[in-house]
Amino acid sequence: MDITIFDFELPPKYIAQEPLEKREDCRLMVLDKKDGVIKHKKFFQIIELLSPGDLLVLNDSKVVPARLFGSKKESGGKIEVLLINPISDNCWQALLKPGRKAPPGTEIVFSEQLSAIVLNKDEEQGIFLLEMEAEGDIQEILHRIGNIPTPPYIKKNLKNPDSYQTVYARNEGSIAAPTAGIHFTEELLSKIKKKGIDIIYLTLHIGRGTFELVKAYQVEEHKMKEELYTITLENSKTINKAFLEKRKIIGVGTSVTRALESAFINNRVSEGTRWTNLFIYPGYHYKVINALITNFHLPRSTPLMLAAAFAGKDFLFKAYYEAIREGYRFYSFGDAMFIQ
Repeated sequence: MDITIFDFELPPKYIAQEPLEKREDCRLMVLDKKDGVIKHKKFFQIIELLSPGDLLVLNDSKVVPARLFGSKKESGGKIEVLLINPISDNCWQALLKPGRKAPPGTEIVFSEQLSAIVLNKDEEQGIFLLEMEAEGDIQEILHRIGNIPTPPYIKKNLKNPDSYQTVYARNEGSIAAPTAGIHFTEELLSKIKKKGIDIIYLTLHIGRGTFELVKAYQVEEHKMKEELYTITLENSKTINKAFLEKRKIIGVGTSVTRALESAFINNRVSEGTRWTNLFIYPGYHYKVINALITNFHLPRSTPLMLAAAFAGKDFLFKAYYEAIREGYRFYSFGDAMFIQ
């Protein structure tokens, strides 16, 4: 499958630079796969598309303030660090910019309380291993001096870091937000529950696997980076009950969808904490979800391919071109899509 079929032209003015003041007021494009119809609504109208007995599954992972700005101790040269995965209490995998100027042995100073030494670099993956040296608790220091990482297409500084978190985020570990859930408010979730729709949470910590674009010319050659997910025993029982009763299971976001599809083992969704490198692209047969809430994604991105696998590539791209014509807002702070 040629990667170029997942290209589309998007003028920069359509890239949302900040969230709406009221999250649920964003636009919602509704795709009906059965009849090929596209409708336009507001996100707060999502409740009209849900029925009593439906199961809404959300990702409660929280973005960590993992972006650090420091300087090399010897030369004073500035360097940006994105912590992506803790190996132990004081060792982290990280991305460095500029990485070519940070050979093993380089010491990076972030503050009086925190510094790091570059131990090595995985040339194939472009990942550095850092040994962190902290005077105090690293997590507490990160929350004090770290920055919430936002995608490079967002040029504005966040006025409120919480705007890049879902209202239900509670388990820290992501370096990018599960943005399909950003549109929900506590009030909207409460209304959904009152209508008789079940809501449960799983955790998938979003890492490089989600936000890295596919570089392979043939889609099938792409290898997803692993991401960690957790589904509790109680929630797996809830999901499996809905599955057996043939009730609608709605995945809120591509991260939720990957976790559910990864956990489907021996005709049931299994509980536990596991790593997944599942790559979903057109041709994939979905086993768990019946509907998908998602945002509008970047060309050549794995979330775009996951949505194309669910909606059908041609139908999805028809919707994208209509969204551009209608002036929808794209990407992390943009508008939403409901595919059923």
